[in-house]
Amino acid sequence: MDLDTIREVVLARERADLGAIGDSCAVLAGGTFLFSEPQNHLDRLVDITALGWPAFTAGTDGLEIAATCTLAEFAGAASGRELGAPVLREEWPGTRLFAQGCRALLASHKIWRTATVGGNVCLSLPAGAVLAALTALDGVALVWGPEGVDRRIPLREFVLGPGLNVLLPGEVLRSITVPTSSLLAHTSFRKVALAPLGRSGSVVMGRRDPDGRCVVTITAATDRPVVLDFGAVPSDPEIDAVVAEIDPLLWFDDPHGTPDWRRHVTGVLARAVAAELRGLERL
Repeated sequence: MDLDTIREVVLARERADLGAIGDSCAVLAGGTFLFSEPQNHLDRLVDITALGWPAFTAGTDGLEIAATCTLAEFAGAASGRELGAPVLREEWPGTRLFAQGCRALLASHKIWRTATVGGNVCLSLPAGAVLAALTALDGVALVWGPEGVDRRIPLREFVLGPGLNVLLPGEVLRSITVPTSSLLAHTSFRKVALAPLGRSGSVVMGRRDPDGRCVVTITAATDRPVVLDFGAVPSDPEIDAVVAEIDPLLWFDDPHGTPDWRRHVTGVLARAVAAELRGLERL
């Protein structure tokens, strides 16, 4: 869609160039959302792709993923294609959720080469599958604020509701870091939708860390990610109990599924995720 209110597109080449963001000026990266509908409140865009952030930076504390990393790069990391490490899938099994999250999106592979990780996270939609994968892996967002002020925010605390998050005016998502313990975790993924190519009705991702801790993350069925922590892989009764305790107001309601249906299928998926993690535990 043509954005006929935009009068200027600025290429940001250093952090100081981000100072104008806010009010009538927005961040442009992949642009797949910006150019999908009118943005009549905007007259200026700041393109952050010229900042040259590497898609991935591996360190001793984990893996940093740039906000400008494309979905194609993100999905490719699980096979080591983007990181140059052919055995990455074996060394960091947690990265399997990267591609699985991307496949839960209703988007073509052409979109994958344009849309970005940061865009998916900042849109903060219930069916944001990249957001789901990074939340399930205990990702932590690095946010650049005006005047050089930085914030680190766990993704499980980042989203407030559909399309709402904790970003303040002028702030820019720089990257998300996934800790090494999550990268070393065994994972499980389940998804259900009312139509084969339709929006996800419920996505459940499970993670079992090397120390035995288990985390089950629910998205798409709820208006923001719901993270359930367990000391060990939970039993079916434990899963049923915690799903039943989720605030009824969190279950999402739209043409892709009613709250009652989403709650039911989420319980089914969560039990399947826990069963798979129990099986991996015995290997």
